[in-house]
Amino acid sequence: MLMPTLDTAATESLAGSALTAEKQLLLEAVGNLLTPLAQLCVGKGITIQMIEERLREAFVQAARLVHADLPSSRLTSRISATTGLTRREIARLESQPTREREPRRSPVTELFMRWLADPALRTPAGKPLPLPRQGPAPSFEALAQSVTRDVHPRTLLEELCRLRLAEHDVGTDTVRVLQEAFVPRGDWARMVGYLGDNVGDHLRAATANVLGDGSQELEQAIFADELSGESLAQARSLMMQQWRNMLSEIAPRLEELIAADRQAGRVQDQSLRIGLFTWSQAMPPVSPSPLLTTTKESIP
Repeated sequence: MLMPTLDTAATESLAGSALTAEKQLLLEAVGNLLTPLAQLCVGKGITIQMIEERLREAFVQAARLVHADLPSSRLTSRISATTGLTRREIARLESQPTREREPRRSPVTELFMRWLADPALRTPAGKPLPLPRQGPAPSFEALAQSVTRDVHPRTLLEELCRLRLAEHDVGTDTVRVLQEAFVPRGDWARMVGYLGDNVGDHLRAATANVLGDGSQELEQAIFADELSGESLAQARSLMMQQWRNMLSEIAPRLEELIAADRQAGRVQDQSLRIGLFTWSQAMPPVSPSPLLTTTKESIP
């Protein structure tokens, strides 16, 4: 098993080695995060200058939160010392309009996920039921109206069909799910939004654990190598089934908790994101290890 190794410079001084080693390990981890981000940006024409601007803004926001208890007269100096940015640069960044984004609650997403999660809308084999377009429950119209009455069911159906998540059989006037994962192909804005939301919250959870004692959030993974292509396909199928199971068990329970909070009059000011992901890649080539020889020592 390979263990992380430190740069030689990090071990030159025993007096300062602990802090230097911690930063070195963190920078190595950040490098792993930045590599796929750079691939995404290069692939979509985002330059490093654009990323630098957002990174500077993020550093200022993070430092402001850390030093929120300081008076405003001292805050800029402390942010400068914490981030390495000049006071003039901080003033420039803070003079720009903030890019706050309201949390999105898409009725299309909620409808689709409820269709997948509701046991009453699934076959005995666990597949989403085809639904008559209109009529009492179970129907697409009733499902849509259970999510929102501000958007017409026909509009929601057209959006699901546009995203290739569902299709409408005109002959039988029924609607069926085309895929059991919300991957909005053909909707660039929504795909990028999910990337930021899902990966951002995953990184927030991991960051909370690293800055805390490791128990703040559930953030675990299973890693396996030495799989064949055939085994990988089976593993992906297994994980998709696990996602269906998790969705069908957890989503209704969360709905019950929300309803119970509402009925009890509790303050409902908390949000939760639960995710599951897979990532596969070819293993790097491994050089054959030299043959090991053993010797027997005589026991006196």
